[in-house]
Amino acid sequence: MNNLKLLTGCICGISVLTSVVSCRKDDGKPNVLVIFADDQRADALGCSGNRYIRTANTDNLAEYGVRFLNCSVMDGHHCAISAPSRAMLLSGKYLYNVYDRLDGVRTMPMHFADHGYVTFGTGKWHNEKSAFEASFQKGRNIFLGGMADHFNIPVCDLGDDGKLSEPVYKGFSTDIIGDAAMDFIKEHAAGDRKNPFFCYVAFTAPHDPFSPREDYIDMYSSGSMELPANFLPLHPFAFDDLMVRDELLTGWPREPEIIKSVLADYYGLISHLDAKVGEIIRTLKENGLYDNTIIVYAADNGLALGSHGLIGKQNLYEHSMNVPFIIAGPGVPEGKISDALVYLLDIYPTLTQLAHLSFPEGTDGENLVPVITRKSAEVRSSLFTAYRNTVRAVRTKEWKLIRYPEINITQLFNLANDPLETDNLADDETFAEKTEALMEIMKKWQLTAGDTIPLTAPEIKSSEYDYRDLVREADRWQPEYTLKKYFDQDAKK
Repeated sequence: MNNLKLLTGCICGISVLTSVVSCRKDDGKPNVLVIFADDQRADALGCSGNRYIRTANTDNLAEYGVRFLNCSVMDGHHCAISAPSRAMLLSGKYLYNVYDRLDGVRTMPMHFADHGYVTFGTGKWHNEKSAFEASFQKGRNIFLGGMADHFNIPVCDLGDDGKLSEPVYKGFSTDIIGDAAMDFIKEHAAGDRKNPFFCYVAFTAPHDPFSPREDYIDMYSSGSMELPANFLPLHPFAFDDLMVRDELLTGWPREPEIIKSVLADYYGLISHLDAKVGEIIRTLKENGLYDNTIIVYAADNGLALGSHGLIGKQNLYEHSMNVPFIIAGPGVPEGKISDALVYLLDIYPTLTQLAHLSFPEGTDGENLVPVITRKSAEVRSSLFTAYRNTVRAVRTKEWKLIRYPEINITQLFNLANDPLETDNLADDETFAEKTEALMEIMKKWQLTAGDTIPLTAPEIKSSEYDYRDLVREADRWQPEYTLKKYFDQDAKK
């Protein structure tokens, strides 16, 4: 019965989106809606070719806009990748020019407010509390933190005095964040509409705990899941802290049945989020705001979920760096796909150009409008990514080089033939020139981005490890569902 109800919801979402007219005109300053998922892999969408997951509303959004295949986060300087990722999105700056600090930084909502926009924020804010208060005029159900139990998430409201209230616990995270966005849209529609709006909706799903709402738990059976094609029981070498919390969510070696179960729960969280996306878009349509609203759907980073023997995002493989990015609305062609190499931090300058605002000074991102309108195929020829002082990577459309300075290991992948990064060519002399060429590109990127670490550390550490020495424990955010299922515990200790 639950699955029938969910399928009906998906069909309703399809009807909402497929009723869109074939062309949406630009009627002056458009509204802007940014929908941001938490820890969603780029391939965790039906429109990406995933034949297991059901994301009808997001898929249809892609059909009426432009979907970027190669959007990346520049990653981060500590294990909580979300914080620097969001700082880069909201500031348009490279990692080393912002890190995870937004205090005193001119943010995207500030820029829109200065051009007459009403700004509203809801959901996850993984940066300073004061930075939210400085960035938005209105806000409801704001979560100040990195993660929480989806069933018990503490959220604040932005008061008339511009200050955030004390947190209170409400309902399931996806519901209260999506509902706050819809309430704002309705309130805006009921007003004088003299000013366009900028609405930032930052969901906490599908970030762990892998605990979908009750009616989504059985939407996917673990038996129907297929392991990632690059699944490994163990990562072949140690390159950072193997005990970082994301990697503790399952045991070692990774068990295929457990990974399939995680994927089923992960997809349930995403399908619930997708249903909310459909409801938000329906609210825009019902209030006469859809045709003049630019909609962005993106995520802060991906996840390994068994790929390469890893679970989290604290690595530079494509499954963790590549994120969804869809943009639709006035001035955006319909049904297009771009393979341009882009960053999340390009979204800020791109939206200002689509909204006919001044270009934001001091940003590092590129304006993607020429790519969106098909006047240009690309804005850069390579991407640079970094994690702490332990990993650096550079990629072109065809090639990827990953460098581990502290253990003196290099990986070279031909992405054109090996998109899953399973065949390391770095030790093959045939590709020595390609390795050296990519190393030079990496060094140039370090200068451009402000990264100063040497690509070979002064002291080389061992890359060997014994998984039997790794002991995992549940953290305080895991609800009863995940404690029982993934930690074999009946209650939190």
